[in-house]
Amino acid sequence: MIVLIDEETAIENGLRHVAELMAIAAKTAPKARGMDNIVIKIVDRREELEALAKKMEDLSKSFGEFFNRDAQNIRNSKAVVLIGCRIVNIGLKTPSRWKIDADTVCSIVNLGIAIGSAVKIASISNVDNRVMFSAGVAAQELGYIDADYVFAIPLNVSSKNIYFDRKWP
Repeated sequence: MIVLIDEETAIENGLRHVAELMAIAAKTAPKARGMDNIVIKIVDRREELEALAKKMEDLSKSFGEFFNRDAQNIRNSKAVVLIGCRIVNIGLKTPSRWKIDADTVCSIVNLGIAIGSAVKIASISNVDNRVMFSAGVAAQELGYIDADYVFAIPLNVSSKNIYFDRKWP
């Protein structure tokens, strides 16, 4: 018996697998003093993606028109990886010249390294992606993820990268 997997199913399954590998990469990324303050969620159901896009449109009134532009990207994405961080007490002393405390800085640097590790996996896997502040804020507002700071990484597979030729409002 020959079993054939159609293109749509193959892409859906592969994209889910890549999103899960991105979560692994973010979780295992180096962190200050080994403190794990990273939180990860994957959104891949059409209903949640649409709710995220609608929330971004609502927030555009407060944050700017680019939230509307990004909402269209979310609608056209197949999944979104949410990566956030909690600010934790790492026990560092803050230099007097710094404007924010060292624990906050290192917590946020952990987030940046985790995001970089995740998008590396997407890139290696030839999955189109973009890091978005806008969708991260909307995900927090919807309660999709419990973290102090969140960024979203929408994912898509198509013949043309939908995140590339975006126009500024």
